[in-house]
Amino acid sequence: QVQLVESGGGLVQAGGSLRLSCAASGRPFITYATGWFRQAPGKEREFVVGISWSGARTNYADSVKGRFTISRDNAKNTVYLQMSNLKPEDTAVYYCAMDLATPMTPSVSPGDYDYWGQGTQVTVSS
Repeated sequence: QVQLVESGGGLVQAGGSLRLSCAASGRPFITYATGWFRQAPGKEREFVVGISWSGARTNYADSVKGRFTISRDNAKNTVYLQMSNLKPEDTAVYYCAMDLATPMTPSVSPGDYDYWGQGTQVTVSS
């Protein structure tokens, strides 16, 4: 059984920064791609960014390119999402997820991910 736990969310003013963490337990973390998704009220869950098992390959949604940075520390079984220049439209619950099938290529589809965290709220005020 894999458990993913997100942390680091909160309330921040527009233009501010937050760093989210996703800590994994229960399965060797190093061999799986990991993604961050977000879901705002009344909207579908959307892909934000993904990272391959090694960290060599990343994939960003256009809406966050240049503002968000994903990284991972496999020794700590943790993936990070550094968010800068936050905008009110970034407000959402942020989820991390683990993809068992394609460790080299982080998928943009939520359906491709096998394990999910409980989410952490990010609220950006204008």
